Amino acid sequence: MSHYPLPRTIAWLFASLATVGLLKAKEDEKPKFTPGEIQSRSYFFKEAKKKMPYSLFVPEGYNPKKKYPLMVALHGLWSNHWQMIRYPGLTKLAQEHGYVVVAPMGYNSSGWYGSRGQRSRFSNPNNLGELSEKDVMNVLGIIREEFNVDDNRIYLMGHSMGGGGTWHLGMKYPEIWAALAPVAPAPPKNINDLLKLKDIPVIVVQGDRDGLVRSSRIWVAKMKELGIRHEYVEVKGGNHIKPAFERLPDIYDFFNRHSKGKTSRKKGKKQPAN
Repeated sequence: MSHYPLPRTIAWLFASLATVGLLKAKEDEKPKFTPGEIQSRSYFFKEAKKKMPYSLFVPEGYNPKKKYPLMVALHGLWSNHWQMIRYPGLTKLAQEHGYVVVAPMGYNSSGWYGSRGQRSRFSNPNNLGELSEKDVMNVLGIIREEFNVDDNRIYLMGHSMGGGGTWHLGMKYPEIWAALAPVAPAPPKNINDLLKLKDIPVIVVQGDRDGLVRSSRIWVAKMKELGIRHEYVEVKGGNHIKPAFERLPDIYDFFNRHSKGKTSRKKGKKQPAN
């Protein structure tokens, strides 16, 4: 028979059960993912004071002991993370090439990822650009902490508004990215900041029947002038939408050929495409 009074024994038992329960609760709070499937997730965005959604794809066969390339994919105007990660072929190619892909919301469907300024009295909230940019960087931080991401192979791509966000975030945080892929980009105004991409290769995909083709040609010409490694895929007869789907294999191929510290032999190549 125990020499401890019954109340103390019960108190010890309850304390032990509470500890086990707390550990189990913390374990349950860990983010879950299913390799090979698109996941809808959220996190609490402190500055916005609300939960913020994002979409994630982790390739089937994911091994936490192995480093994986990461693609951050930015959606276009009036679109969202859910639609972006479901672009035809995006996750199929991610599985084929072994990429983790994450699509942030960018706060809302028209945040512009900070590419049109941090604050404006015309936006709602007035610091929409700041929040949109920070959301992308928050999600990037979450994924880098949770998964075994290869820090030398973090890539940024985006379509339309997301293409402008790719230019902006690429130039603002050049130390992060291994390569960029602005697709039919609605560019920011600070073209002179392209010099910050002197060590980052860029592939631009653009349809020649898209109204944004003129601005893409200007930015590509500026990259050529500055000696920035780049490829320009101009799709003959391409509109604003289809090249974003059809040229995803070119983007993955380009990313596969570029990582930090690895120089591509192809430079300044223009590829008019059919």
